Amino acid sequence: MRTEVVSEPGGPDRPNEDFAALALPASGQGGCLVVLDGVTPPRTETGCLHSVPWFTARLGGALTELTVSRGDLTLTEILEHAISRTAQAHSLTCDLSHPRTPQATAVLARWSEGLLEYLVLSDSALLLEHDDGRVVPVLDDRLARLPRAALATDALVDATVRNKEGGFFTAAADPSAAERAVTGTAPLSGLRALAALSDGAARWVETFREGDWAQCLGLLRKEGARALVDRVRALEAVDREERALLGRNKTHDDATAVFVEL
Repeated sequence: MRTEVVSEPGGPDRPNEDFAALALPASGQGGCLVVLDGVTPPRTETGCLHSVPWFTARLGGALTELTVSRGDLTLTEILEHAISRTAQAHSLTCDLSHPRTPQATAVLARWSEGLLEYLVLSDSALLLEHDDGRVVPVLDDRLARLPRAALATDALVDATVRNKEGGFFTAAADPSAAERAVTGTAPLSGLRALAALSDGAARWVETFREGDWAQCLGLLRKEGARALVDRVRALEAVDREERALLGRNKTHDDATAVFVEL
């Protein structure tokens, strides 16, 4: 098995709000990956004393431990437990009902005994490469399907579409958000590789249109996760002033790529 993890902040002057983990249990049976993309809040009140990296570290740590140790739980149940555990860690000091309470997108994958299980919540991506070369993206596209007018201001997003029916969902403080994730399974016998990308790394496909998902996974296989992130950085830097036209709200974003060759 070949594995690679690259996670890089959007700039040297701020912390990385992404989280990435790969775990291969001591039993030698199977493994799992976790990728979280912390949601950067505007410079306004969030109701929380803690930073987004604080939140993603705790949520990601809980997800990694539970995904490895609780094979009796589904990935949806694991995300529910991890959200609850993380919420309990700051419920006495913070207003967890605030719409800007720390939150993240999530990708989970677990493989063992001939089966791959997966979960995707919000706009990170999971890519599954089959033995015949087909690459199937697993995406939660609710955010992408919203009209741009609904995302015009942070206040409007909070009031109308964030963690609400008809909008999109993230892993924040409400465990029931886990039930809104895209989930599924696939037989391991037909899979060759998988990759998880935060939306900062997925820009190579979704923002800059440098290739499709199959070409993205081919780049990961041939040149590695570092090469994908470096290419995104180069594309971001080409013309900073066009970022609004390209749908980017910031020039550089935290970028995480995890590649697993089964």
